Amino acid sequence: MLEAIKNTILFISALLPIVNPLGGVPVFLLLTPDTTTETRTLLARKVAVNSFVLLIVSFLVGTHILGFFGISLPVVQVGGGLVVIATGWTMLNQKQEDSSKAEPHKDVQGRDIMERAFYPLTLPLTVGPGSISIAITLGANAHRHPGLNLPLVIPGLVGSVLLAVSVFLCYGYAERLARLVGPTGMSVILRLSSFLLVCIGVQIMWNGASTLLASVPFQAR
Repeated sequence: MLEAIKNTILFISALLPIVNPLGGVPVFLLLTPDTTTETRTLLARKVAVNSFVLLIVSFLVGTHILGFFGISLPVVQVGGGLVVIATGWTMLNQKQEDSSKAEPHKDVQGRDIMERAFYPLTLPLTVGPGSISIAITLGANAHRHPGLNLPLVIPGLVGSVLLAVSVFLCYGYAERLARLVGPTGMSVILRLSSFLLVCIGVQIMWNGASTLLASVPFQAR
């Protein structure tokens, strides 16, 4: 029991700073313009469910999936880092829309909600390549022992649920947070979040690239 609690704390502490649902609030609002509160709540629920699925699948069978396709973690980090960089750069250079010209009662269609829920809100903005690679690494440790290792598997399930709940709470109350901070504050937070997203993408890509470069044999002449 004590080991399971320790592993759960390890799982959450390793993934929470990278998932960072509170920091994703400005991005969530930016990518859901002209939507009602009910629509954003539904979207937040879908993103939370998608986040749980991605985390638990990466934790339980991520190493097997990568092994089946012959893909290594460094390659995932390089490719995912490039996606994160592109997304952050796009948001960093996106012009601020005039809220006075927006249609207050305009709402997105259900199909648009489903598309936005998975990409880009879930992947790569909420659960990106960094979160996936860490979940896979933690899962690889759980699969070192033969059979079903409950003290290591259960913390992955519990930790994924708690992280998904935090995503739902932060995104579901995003409008209240925006009113509390104000338009200027949200604009500043959005630009900072976009810049940090670019930096995170560069770091993720470099982690994978440095590992790949270290594996290349160099012959001294």
